[in-house]
Amino acid sequence: MAARHDLVILAVDAASVEAQLLLDALSDALLRLNGDSGRSSFDVEAATLRGGFYLVRDTAGELLGCAALRPLGEADSVVGELKRMYARPGSTGVGAALLAHVEAQARQHGYQALHLSTRVANTRAVAFYAKHGYAPVIAWGKYVGAAQSTCLGKTL
Repeated sequence: MAARHDLVILAVDAASVEAQLLLDALSDALLRLNGDSGRSSFDVEAATLRGGFYLVRDTAGELLGCAALRPLGEADSVVGELKRMYARPGSTGVGAALLAHVEAQARQHGYQALHLSTRVANTRAVAFYAKHGYAPVIAWGKYVGAAQSTCLGKTL
């Protein structure tokens, strides 16, 4: 797929008003899909030097998506964790552009791999990540033994 050139991706404070609008939209969508908003899995206060919170706008300024990057486990981990990935429905190409941006940021922060967890029921997300080279990895933390979740990863 060709990269979209009508998008602007910025690192912002996850506690900002714009970030919260996108996080609320994501939580609402996940609640409808899974019965769980996923809010408990992301702490906006947990900023890290080896990560960030990114939002996507079109050139008109409309908010289209977001994603967060943080170390998986210890601060010096070689594995980054992708959190709160979201693209507004109908925003074709936004997810792919955002994922490519987060992967590039992860490489710059010295991560050798990127891992994520999503719900098995979120078949669109599972298919999206598979299309972009993500494959099952061993579960970590609260995802160990969580049948409703699937943990995916990609070597960068």
